[in-house]
Amino acid sequence: MQIKRREVGLTVDHSLMRLYLAEPAAPGQYPGIVFYSDIYQLGGPIVRLADRLAGYGYVVAAPEIFHRLEPIGTVIEPSDLGRLRGNDAASRTAVAQYDADTDAALGWLQTCASVAPGQVGALGFCIGGHLAARAALNPGVRAAVGCYPTGIHSGKLGCDRANTLERLGEISGRLLLIFGDQDPHVPAEGRATLLNALATAGVDHQSLIYPANHTFMRDDGYRYDPAATDAAWAKIIAFLKASFSA
Repeated sequence: MQIKRREVGLTVDHSLMRLYLAEPAAPGQYPGIVFYSDIYQLGGPIVRLADRLAGYGYVVAAPEIFHRLEPIGTVIEPSDLGRLRGNDAASRTAVAQYDADTDAALGWLQTCASVAPGQVGALGFCIGGHLAARAALNPGVRAAVGCYPTGIHSGKLGCDRANTLERLGEISGRLLLIFGDQDPHVPAEGRATLLNALATAGVDHQSLIYPANHTFMRDDGYRYDPAATDAAWAKIIAFLKASFSA
C-alpha cells in the first residue's frame, strides 16, 4: 500500500510538539496509531518503521518526545554522546509531561478525518514502549504494542517515579509486549515482574521473547537482528489486525 507523509504541530504545555504523520495514500478511514520513538527521536530507523506500519493500512502519528528540551526536528545520533544526550532528555521530562503529550496525540487522532472512529492504538520502542503501555491506560486505546519497553517493571520514567506497573489493571484494550532475551535493560526478572503483574490484573496480553538484544529492531546498529525484526513485525501486524477487527 502506498503512503503519504506530512508534519503536524501541536502545542502542549506551551511547547510545540511535532507529529510525523504517515498514512495510506488511498482515501478512506483507517486505525490510528500513536508511534513512540526511542531516546534518539525521529531518525531514519524509527521513521522507516513508522512508514512500514502505515503501509499496512494505519494512520501513524509519531511525536517528538523531547520537544520541551530539543529544537523541533532534532534527531539525536545513536553515538555514545547521543546516548548521553537522549538519556539526559529522558530524565529531565516529567511523567505528567509524557502523559500530556500522549493525550494531545490521541486527541488529534480521534478527531482526524482519516482515522476510523473508535480505532486508536499505540506502539513504541524502548522508552517509547513504556509510553505505549501508559497510553493503553486511556480507555479509548484498543491495542498497544511495547517493543523492549524500559522502566515499567522498575517504575523508571523521566524525572520521577512512574506508577505504570500499579495501574496496569486500568488497561481495557489488548497489549502485546516484545522482548529480547539478551536485553540488559529489561532482564529476565524484570520481564517476570511485568508479566506477573499483567496476569494478576487480568489484562488481555501477549508476550514474545526473541534471542536478541535491546533495540534489535533498529536497522542502524550492531544489535540489529533482521530475522528477529521480521518475525516480530509479522506478529505485530497480526496482533493489530485482530485487535481492530474484533
